Amino acid sequence: MFAIQVPPEWAPHKAMWTAWPSDADLWQDDLEPARAEVAAMIGALHAGGRGERVRVLVNGEEAAASARAALGAMADVTPHLFGDIWLRDTGPIFARRDGAPVAVGFAFNGWGEKYVLEGDHAVAAGVADIAGARLEAHGYVLEGGAIEMDGEGTLITTRQCLLNRNRNPSWGEAEAEAALRSALGIHKVIWLDDGLINDHTDGHVDNLARFVAPGRVVIQAPYGAGDPNAAVYDAIARVLDRAIDAAGRRLEVIRIPSPGAIADEDNRIVPASHMNFIIGNATVVAPIYSDSGDDAVKALAPLFPGRETIGLSAHAILTGGGSFHCITQQEPA
Repeated sequence: MFAIQVPPEWAPHKAMWTAWPSDADLWQDDLEPARAEVAAMIGALHAGGRGERVRVLVNGEEAAASARAALGAMADVTPHLFGDIWLRDTGPIFARRDGAPVAVGFAFNGWGEKYVLEGDHAVAAGVADIAGARLEAHGYVLEGGAIEMDGEGTLITTRQCLLNRNRNPSWGEAEAEAALRSALGIHKVIWLDDGLINDHTDGHVDNLARFVAPGRVVIQAPYGAGDPNAAVYDAIARVLDRAIDAAGRRLEVIRIPSPGAIADEDNRIVPASHMNFIIGNATVVAPIYSDSGDDAVKALAPLFPGRETIGLSAHAILTGGGSFHCITQQEPA
């Protein structure tokens, strides 16, 4: 047993944390559509009271009123300063150290100084305080979406992100692995190379590969002719097909269809991914973008017995750069 352990996402939750799209200058015409998609996600996670206690940060009086009107009794709405809604990266990672709950926080620099927004640096400490969890703060940069853990000491990440000079310039693989071991109890790191095309996070793994059980990982397969990330998906499969986890198991790799080529209004490929699902107590909520969405949801459903797998549109949220997993953080029971 490790001194510190991060329970897997499929373990029971005390709460699910998220945030309400609040800044009209950031979201512009997508503000209300994004709010509608976040509300739908929260409703699916809450599951009529069978699922999550959802705790929602709001920034400003207008956002608070909007959230309360949209969410009603489905969520606890809490005012708190933040730059934007990406709590997976700005918030803490909840864990247990020697059996006691802690919130592990890291520095956040706007995904390599790309989007530095007022308030994001204070989210980890603020969420820890509201949750009543002791904060363990680390001075190096690490985003929650950059790492995927199985709860048993195995972590998957990408070199493109974790070893990027725009985060921690002195890190090589050894330095990164030492930091992950100390902060999160990781004993085995499985390194992928690159992430999705045009992903401003520089290759977050929660768009690429997700544990769904110890020893079992799900990834995407190319969908349709001309899938722009076909080579990325196949490279990930080659690495994971031969990977061994911290318990000495060879990984079982399951592939589901990707969204294929998804472009914005300027015909620029955007980093849409069915991997950005969130696992709740009663449901699994997956983002869908294209004709492959139903097939992806059907492929995911058998991997989560006892939970309902729900596919929801995330087009508007994606205009901000991410999806359901990016805007949430689970607090273990």
